[in-house]
Amino acid sequence: MRKLLVYLRPYRLQCILGPAFKLVEAVFELIVPLVMARIIDVGIPSADRGYVAKMCGVLALLALVGLGCAVFCQYSAARASQGFGTSLRAALFHKINTLSHAELDAVGASSLVTRLTADVNQLQTAVAMLIRLVIRAPFLVIGSCIMAMRIDLGISLIFFAAAALIALTLYLVMSRSVPFYRVIQQKLDRIGLVTAENLEGVRVIRAFSRQKAERARFAAANEDSFETSVRVGRIGALTGPLNYLVVNLAILAILAAGGAKVNLGGLTQGEVVALVNYMNQILLALVVVANLVVVFTRAAASAGRVNEILSLTPSIRNTSDCAAPAQPCEERVAFDRVWFSYTGWGEPALEEISFVARAGETIGVIGGTGSGKSTLVSLIPRFYDPQRGCVRIGGQPADRWPVGALRAKIGFVPQRAQLFSGTVRENLTLGAQYASDEELWWALETAQAADFVRRLPDGLESRIAQGGGNLSGGQRQRLTIARALVRRPEILILDDSASALDFATDAALRRALRRQAAGMTVFLVSQRVNTVRAADRILVLDDGRLVGEGTHEELFAGCETYREICLSQLTGEEAAR
Repeated sequence: MRKLLVYLRPYRLQCILGPAFKLVEAVFELIVPLVMARIIDVGIPSADRGYVAKMCGVLALLALVGLGCAVFCQYSAARASQGFGTSLRAALFHKINTLSHAELDAVGASSLVTRLTADVNQLQTAVAMLIRLVIRAPFLVIGSCIMAMRIDLGISLIFFAAAALIALTLYLVMSRSVPFYRVIQQKLDRIGLVTAENLEGVRVIRAFSRQKAERARFAAANEDSFETSVRVGRIGALTGPLNYLVVNLAILAILAAGGAKVNLGGLTQGEVVALVNYMNQILLALVVVANLVVVFTRAAASAGRVNEILSLTPSIRNTSDCAAPAQPCEERVAFDRVWFSYTGWGEPALEEISFVARAGETIGVIGGTGSGKSTLVSLIPRFYDPQRGCVRIGGQPADRWPVGALRAKIGFVPQRAQLFSGTVRENLTLGAQYASDEELWWALETAQAADFVRRLPDGLESRIAQGGGNLSGGQRQRLTIARALVRRPEILILDDSASALDFATDAALRRALRRQAAGMTVFLVSQRVNTVRAADRILVLDDGRLVGEGTHEELFAGCETYREICLSQLTGEEAAR
């Protein structure tokens, strides 16, 4: 938690003045029983209505001043906690955006969302409670004991005994419930994961009529969280009855001892009432302390989870001597004996990959499912770094490039077409903010998307739903290809991004790329032979290894893996042409 206090620095004034005003309110609260005692001991026996009215006026004044102090403290707490939460959330979001794919894969999207929302909200609550109650509650306990000592030293021992017993009760209850709060946050991650998967895969779930099974899966995760929360609640439920038992026994002891002293003239009736009020204040204060323990325990668990993200070191980062090469190079992309494996996986995803792609070349990448095609092209924009070997871009190792400058040279179209809520224009200009309409329509024409965009009600200003939900799969893919083309990259990577296109549109797209994207190095990743057969060179992958490199004719004649792929999709005569 202490590491996060840096986000409270802009609100130092609120963190000082808020508790100070709350302390003033607590002082007035401690004075109230004494005023009540004076009314009972002086005003009522003498039937002095003027004195009673004056003391009631004092009570009203104490209440008004206390209310003003409480309102100011509440304002300070709200301003500081919300400002703290806003700054922390922004820092966490910024950090998430600096993480490489390896860290994002390890943590998981659902856990990151939970940390950004539920965990930060928990910390906001803790900051508000810190300002409002952390000083007030202990002060009321200590102050009530001191005021009791001032009234009667002997009876004040009952206060100390009761406070000690209540504190022991709180310790026993909290020590058993605290370990569950981190578990509860982890179970919330699970609920978030199931929810996210259902929302993203709703079409698949409905297509296979899996709604009942998914409801059962969500219910299981929800029930698991519920049972843990109930278990903690049952333990915490003991706090109230035990505390009230101790306090009521203490009040009985006060009344017994105080009554005896009243009969002997050692105490007045008003002082006994004041002692009872002070005991109730101790009870209420310690109940607040119990709630604070819960809040801060949950906040400590949340702080650990947030710090875990803030302390992550991105595996992909600029080195101090990074600099873009001054001269362009014909060697656009080169892999030199590259090995790569995903974190936590024993088997390498790529082994000893070596090839060179030059300016203006179209490189086809083909292979079976899981052969490493997407992994290979993910190393080009440095989504991941290889464990061994070197990836060179423009003749220079990829890790010597500034990440921003490197990715500005690359247009990447992933397997899954991802669009964002907004207009067509806003999606197309994601990587080229100041692109003109002429450039946008050029990219749309090349991507074979211009016709359907013109048919949209508002053309480039037509709204796209979240994830492109109001478009077909082929339309989404063509828009993502156009988005990559708008920035006119030196290297264009199409990672199986035409899988939803019909053969005619796919062929038209490839012809347009050859005609309109001259000088651009294009990587065509596909499982379709027809998509890659016209490429200048084809890379054939099998189980992470490069088993063939050459033209369609060369590979069909000399690469058994490629030949098998061709014959599985084409007739022998078609494949040989």
